[in-house]
Amino acid sequence: MATDRELSDFLQGVEKRAFKRTVYHVRDQEAALDIVQDSMMKLAEHYGDKPPGELPMLFQRILSNCTLDWFRRQKTRNALFSNLSDFESASDDGDFDLLETYSSSDQSQQVESAEDSTRRAQILREIEAEILELPARQREAFLMRYWEEMDVAETAAAMGCSEGSVKTHCSRAVAALSKALRAKGIQL
Repeated sequence: MATDRELSDFLQGVEKRAFKRTVYHVRDQEAALDIVQDSMMKLAEHYGDKPPGELPMLFQRILSNCTLDWFRRQKTRNALFSNLSDFESASDDGDFDLLETYSSSDQSQQVESAEDSTRRAQILREIEAEILELPARQREAFLMRYWEEMDVAETAAAMGCSEGSVKTHCSRAVAALSKALRAKGIQL
């Protein structure tokens, strides 16, 4: 049984990564924030009494389901308001900065030159853009495996598919990213 403190610490630990992952999926910061908050509330309300070791998998599954629910609502909403484009949200103002995460976490980067910093920022923007271009399932598998650092079994459980599917999605995502980045002259 997770204590209130363990649950709070867990949610605090996954908040930023969950938000960034969700922004990659829905491409809308406000919607991503709503989805993550909703997922956290559902975990606390329905599964707060589970052992701390089960919380990561439960949260990933809830987050995936909440994201899918958001897409379903968007599809329904768009079908209802297809002729009323004024209701469409165009709030993607480009404020999401992947570089911000990396610059604050590594103290050695404080001494890098402005040229290196600018180049790194450009590469990160290119990588982020290419991740957004991946098909949804490939992007989801890729982010869980390499961003969330989940193993194949955990990713398969969170995505509701087989381990072989996760491996296939990840392999295709890595190949597509590699090809796209090489075409842009980026060597990692």
